[in-house]
Amino acid sequence: QVQFVESGGGLVQPGGSLRLSCAASGITFRVYNMAWYRQAPGKQRELVASITSGGSTNYADSVKGRFTISRDNAKNTMYLQMNSLKPEDTAVYYCNYNIPSMIQRGSWGQGTQVTVSS
Repeated sequence: QVQFVESGGGLVQPGGSLRLSCAASGITFRVYNMAWYRQAPGKQRELVASITSGGSTNYADSVKGRFTISRDNAKNTMYLQMNSLKPEDTAVYYCNYNIPSMIQRGSWGQGTQVTVSS
C-alpha cells in the first residue's frame, strides 16, 4: 500500500518556474533515499534529482543549477523546485525511491505532466 502522489505540474513558458510535490504514504518516509524521475515522449525514464535520507542531493547535468530537490520528512513530502524551465524539460515527472530493488518491487504513480512551451 505504498503510494506516491505527484502534483504541481502544468503548462509554463520557457524561463518559467514550477514547484512539484510528492506526497508519500505507507512507508517510513524519512529513512529512504528518494528521487525525482521524468519521462519525455519517445524517451526512456531518467533520474532528474535525488536526495538521501540525510538530505544530501545530486542532480542530472541537464538540470543542475536550475532544479532543487528537497524533502520535509515531518510531512512525508518531497519537492522539486524547477526554475529557468526549458522546452526539453517537458515530460511526465515521477517520484520514487532511489533504490533499484525497491523501485522494481513497487510501482510508479501517475506522475505529473510538465509542459514547457510558448
